[in-house]
Amino acid sequence: MANKNTKLVIVESPSKIKTLKKFLGDDYIIEASVGHICDLSKKDMGIDIENGFTPTYEVSPDSKKVVSNLKKVLKNVDELYLATDPDREGEAISWHLIEQLKPKVPVKRLVFNEITKTAILEAFDNTRELDLSLFKAQETRRILDRLFGFMVSKKLWFNVKGGLSAGRVQSPAVKILVDREKERSKFIESEYWSVSADFSTKGESFSTALTYIGPERVATGKSFEKETGKLVQKNTVALDKEGAEKLANKLSLHDWAVSSLEQKPGTQNPYAPFITSTLQQEGIRKLRMSSQQVMRVAQRLYENGHITYMRT
Repeated sequence: MANKNTKLVIVESPSKIKTLKKFLGDDYIIEASVGHICDLSKKDMGIDIENGFTPTYEVSPDSKKVVSNLKKVLKNVDELYLATDPDREGEAISWHLIEQLKPKVPVKRLVFNEITKTAILEAFDNTRELDLSLFKAQETRRILDRLFGFMVSKKLWFNVKGGLSAGRVQSPAVKILVDREKERSKFIESEYWSVSADFSTKGESFSTALTYIGPERVATGKSFEKETGKLVQKNTVALDKEGAEKLANKLSLHDWAVSSLEQKPGTQNPYAPFITSTLQQEGIRKLRMSSQQVMRVAQRLYENGHITYMRT
């Protein structure tokens, strides 16, 4: 039998338990839901389309033992803290925990963006109610996933090829790729050359680009119409290879001087904090990791208190 005023804290991942135990006293019992405990029923898609798309949930087979254990622990505590992740998925897990456990003790939603002692203790001082709007957002996403997966995929099997799949994210992404390929196939190339030069004076080096020849601007990619390849920018000259080389050779025979120098104040903002997409992009670009590898590493870093929550 647990002591009086014992609190049960439920997190998503078992790997968080050890870290949280460092910050909390012996009157806290920490358990993990091990991710989602419920999903849409596979019977009739789990969605009553004729009744406002009402979903039917059931406990996942792998989660039945977890739910049973949580019910036993809950019988001997005085408060329940739901410390699932601070996003739509985490809010949905908390909602399903309440639905399945049916707690008779006070329930509080515990939210933190980093697993540090300061953040955890602050979260206990600022608990809140379950955010039903956030849960409904996740529920809507899940319903759309199921509708796409069941209904659109069947159309593909019948009309295109068996084994093909459709998805809420996958299908629009394919549409974007198709549209971009159509744009690319219609694009007409136009040849234009630019002239640039490197200068040095008094130990300082700088690069320049020829932008005007007399009153006419030197053409760049923006000077042409994509669909026709025609030069559409007024008072602009497009240099071909021969013309650019002749001009470069002619200009190289002269000595040059800086005739004027204009200084303008400027500001440079620091890089914005990573969001999920930019974190993955940098991991792929700099570390040659897959997006899945990036998120696995980020998850471990978050659970060990090294970074803030990485899904935004």
